[in-house]
Amino acid sequence: MDATDILIGKAGVLDQHLLLRQANRHGLVAGATGTGKTVTLQTLAEGFARAGVPVFAADVKGDLSGIARPGTLDSKLAERARALAIPGWAPMAMPTIFWDVFGEQGHPVRTTVAEMGPLLLARLLDLNDVQEGILNIVFRIADEEKLLLLDLADLRAMLAEVAERADELRSTYGNVSKASVGAVQRALLVLEQQGAERFFGEPALKLADLMRVAPDGLGYVNLLAADKLLMSPRLYTTFLLWLLSELFEELPEAGDLDRPKLVFFFDEAHLLFDGAPKVLLEKIEQVCRLIRSKGVGVYFVTQNPIDVPEEVLGQLGNRAQHALRAFTPRDQKAVRTAAETFRANPEFDTATVITELGIGEALVSTLDGKGIPTLVQRTLVAPPRSRVGPLSAEERAQALATSPVAGIYDTAIDRQSAAEILLAKAEGAAPPPSAQLPPGIDPALAARLDAALGKQPAKPAGGKPYPPPEPEQPARSRSSRRAEPQSEAEKIAVSVARNMASSIARSVGSRVGSALVRGVLGSLLKGGR
Repeated sequence: MDATDILIGKAGVLDQHLLLRQANRHGLVAGATGTGKTVTLQTLAEGFARAGVPVFAADVKGDLSGIARPGTLDSKLAERARALAIPGWAPMAMPTIFWDVFGEQGHPVRTTVAEMGPLLLARLLDLNDVQEGILNIVFRIADEEKLLLLDLADLRAMLAEVAERADELRSTYGNVSKASVGAVQRALLVLEQQGAERFFGEPALKLADLMRVAPDGLGYVNLLAADKLLMSPRLYTTFLLWLLSELFEELPEAGDLDRPKLVFFFDEAHLLFDGAPKVLLEKIEQVCRLIRSKGVGVYFVTQNPIDVPEEVLGQLGNRAQHALRAFTPRDQKAVRTAAETFRANPEFDTATVITELGIGEALVSTLDGKGIPTLVQRTLVAPPRSRVGPLSAEERAQALATSPVAGIYDTAIDRQSAAEILLAKAEGAAPPPSAQLPPGIDPALAARLDAALGKQPAKPAGGKPYPPPEPEQPARSRSSRRAEPQSEAEKIAVSVARNMASSIARSVGSRVGSALVRGVLGSLLKGGR
C-alpha cells in the first residue's frame, strides 16, 4: 500500500490526518458515552487496515464487528462523507479475524501459565506480596525441575507440591507458609469459576497470526469479543497487558518505520489502571515507552483522560477528544486536564469547546512530520466505509468458517506437563509402609512381622508382592525345632520385636508401630551380624 496517512476528518476545509510514520507514537481517543468514540475508533482501525497495517482491538459491545461488512450508500454516514467531500469514499469491508477467550464468538485465545509469568498472574489473582512470593517459588521450581506449566491444573499441582515440600524448601527459598499456599489455591478457584481455565492451555496464540496481511494488501483487523470478558475485568486487562508484553519481548527492534507493524486499541482503558500496584504501573509505562521501537502503536480508548496515569498520558502523541460533561467538580477537572494536554489554538478556548462538541465531533491533534504536536482543531470525524453496528450470528459464523486461522486454535491440546508428571511421581515413588524397609532387613521376615500385627502383605512400588507369611505348621518335636535354620540373632530380634510391637501398636496405631518395629528389628539384626 502506498498510503502515507489516515484521514481522521475535516476542520472546516482543512483535512486532519494521522501520519503513518508517527502512528507508533501512540494515541488516545476519549469522550463521554454516546459522543462517537466507537465510530472514531472504527475509522482509525479501518484507515490502518487500508494502509496494510494489521490491527488488534477489543470489541466491548459488539459494535465493531460490522467492520467485516461494507456500509451502505444510503446511510447517514454516507451523507456525511458526501458533505465532507471525501475523495473516493465508497462502502468497503475489511478483512477480519474474530477472537474470543471463551471460544464462543471467535477463535479461542489461549496462552500458557508459563508465558503469563508470575507478575501478571499475581495481578490476575489479586495476590498480596507474600502470596506473590509463593507464586515466584512455584515458577522457579518448575523451571529448575523441567516441569511445564501449561494450564491451571499444572499450577494447582505445583502449588500442592510446594506445600508438601515446605520444610525442604525453607533452607533455599525461605519460609513457605502453607496458609499462603492455601490462599493462592483459593484465588485460583475463584479465577476458574470466572471461566479463566479456557484461557490457559494449548495451542497458544501465535503473534504472527495477529499480524497478517491479506493477499490484496489490506491489513487484517483482529477483534476480541470482550462483552462477556468485561464481566471479569481483571482477566480482560491482564490478557491485554500480557499481549502487549509478548509483543514487546518477541518483536525485534525496528526503529522508525514508514508505518507500524501492528496497531493495538485498548478499549475501556481505565480498567487497566484501576487498583493496579505500583510495580505493574511501572511495567505498563515501560512497555508503552519502549514498544514503539518495535513498530507497535498503542491507542487507549476511555471516557476521561484522567483515567490514564500522567506517565502514560504524556507518551500519547495522537489524540481525539470527544465531548465531556462538566456537571461535577471531577468532571470539570477532567475537562481542564483534557484541555491542558493539547497544544492550544488561539482561535478558541479548548476547555469550553470540549463541553460544546456534538456527536461525531472531536478535538484532534496529531504529530507532524517532525514529531511536533499540531494545533488542536475542532474536527468533524470522517465516517468509516464499513458497517457501523454488529454482525448477525449468521454473518459471524460465516466469517469464522472462512477465517485464515480456522481449525488452528479451535481444538484444545492437552500434552504431558507438570500435573501429569507429579501425579505419576506420587503414584509410583511413595511405597507403602511395608515396602519402606530399613537396610539389612529380610523382606520375608518383615512380611511375617506384618502378619503378626494383623496387616496384609504389601507390594513395593513397581515390584512384586513380598512373600506372604508362611502358614502355621503342626507342632514339631523339640529336636525338629532345634534343627530349624534360624540364627540366634534372629530369634532374639523376633522375640524383642514382637513384645514391642503390641505395645507400640496400641499407643500409636498399627501402621506407625509396624514401621518403628521394623526399624528396631533392622538395627538388632545388623548388630547381631
